[in-house]
Amino acid sequence: MPDFSFLLLHVADDAASATFYNDLLGVPIVEQKPGFAMLPLRDGVMLGLWARETVEPASSGQSGASEIAFAVADAPAVEALHAAWAGRGLPILQVPTRMSFGMTFVAHDPDGHRLRVFAPGT
Repeated sequence: MPDFSFLLLHVADDAASATFYNDLLGVPIVEQKPGFAMLPLRDGVMLGLWARETVEPASSGQSGASEIAFAVADAPAVEALHAAWAGRGLPILQVPTRMSFGMTFVAHDPDGHRLRVFAPGT
């Protein structure tokens, strides 16, 4: 099986999105050139931010139709991250809510991509 190594998001402004994720996740921008930026997530997986108008073949997807999920340790960590992200002005789609898989909340990035934070089994 091939190694999973990239998560690519099609964005309106790759530089602005790189700054957003750099600030939000506290990870460096390791590559930035016209139309593309890259940040490390973990264990060799990179977040690529590709300017939507330069994607080939042309992007046909809509932001918000899928999610990037971030696991945290427990329900208090969900609450704390929710408060921090709401304090940064991120649009919150779902406030902290207990669901079948654990405590969770959902926010939007500037392009409308869903960011889900959850604590499994809480």
